[in-house]
Amino acid sequence: MKQAAKRKHLQKFTWLGLPAVIITGLFYPVAGWLLFGCMIGAVGLAFRRGRNWCDWMCPRGSFFDLFFSKISRKIEIPAFFRSKAVRIFMLGAIFTAMGVQFYFAWGNPDAMGMALVRILTITTIVGITLALFIHPRTWCHICPMGTVANWISNGRKPLYITEDCSNCGKCARVCPMQLTPHDYREEGVMGDNDCIKCGTCVAGCPRKALAIDPKPGQEKAA
Repeated sequence: MKQAAKRKHLQKFTWLGLPAVIITGLFYPVAGWLLFGCMIGAVGLAFRRGRNWCDWMCPRGSFFDLFFSKISRKIEIPAFFRSKAVRIFMLGAIFTAMGVQFYFAWGNPDAMGMALVRILTITTIVGITLALFIHPRTWCHICPMGTVANWISNGRKPLYITEDCSNCGKCARVCPMQLTPHDYREEGVMGDNDCIKCGTCVAGCPRKALAIDPKPGQEKAA
């Protein structure tokens, strides 16, 4: 519970980065360049801790968790949003849109910054719609930077599942990404790279069978 409280406390600060960039960017477009900070953070951290950036460090992820957890329909996220084809399409679409706008605005930092503000605003509106009608973190499954981090994350800072797991499914019910850690109890290590290492499942496991930073001997060999 301490981990959950700490996570929520940190999110209360980081979510502010989202409206700050969008609103400030309308008057000072160069603020849009801050978007690259999130991109670098998400990809850079993935080499060490997997998709951990998407936990509380990502302003948009924090925004979705804090403001839509109680008003979202919270239905099952369709498998469509996790398909490789859709993720590649979204990655290509966002970077193509960015590239085209940068091409026409090249040499003008304000115009290029505004292009980033527009992309951030439009994708946030899409994310809000998905959060309301499906689940708060639906956008996170098709987020371009989340996709890149997913590809890099294999084996980085994994979630361990010990033999104490009883397959009760409570970890899946509390997971903000709607993942199913208990399905990997035989392997002993979470094999889904969309795990954001938030620790929600660890805190919610009644048998203490999950661990992100396990004690010596707690790991179960994969």
